[in-house]
Amino acid sequence: MPSKPSQSAEDYLERIHELLESKGTAHVADIAQSLGVGQPSVTSMVQKLADEGYLHYEKYRSLTMTDAGRAVAERIRDRHQVLAGFFTLFGLDAETQARDIEGIEHHLSADTLRTLADLTVFFEQHPEVLKQFKANRPAPKAGGPEA
Repeated sequence: MPSKPSQSAEDYLERIHELLESKGTAHVADIAQSLGVGQPSVTSMVQKLADEGYLHYEKYRSLTMTDAGRAVAERIRDRHQVLAGFFTLFGLDAETQARDIEGIEHHLSADTLRTLADLTVFFEQHPEVLKQFKANRPAPKAGGPEA
């Protein structure tokens, strides 16, 4: 079984999985463009991920994921979806969500993630409680420091 991938490796696996799901293929050039990094950096990471058992890589061919790579990518995707669902409840815009999710998705324990998922379901099933929560939150301070 491969060792636990780094945060950067998880980001690559997540993006490769997204490309495979949406386009049916994932080439080094596609990954570089979508991550905003150079092709040599992508090639290096892809070779490392292949050596660690997460991908099958042949130069100039589309990548394929191993079961281990797919499992990591799906776990990250699921974490992302839980966090997006939770943040959407509170009216956070997509840009804020994307930035915050990227910052925390790799660091949450499974217990914390389950708690956020459960809290999301609770608020969805009890919209009056969510409305009450929102009504009792202090208004954000204009121009104030970020948390």
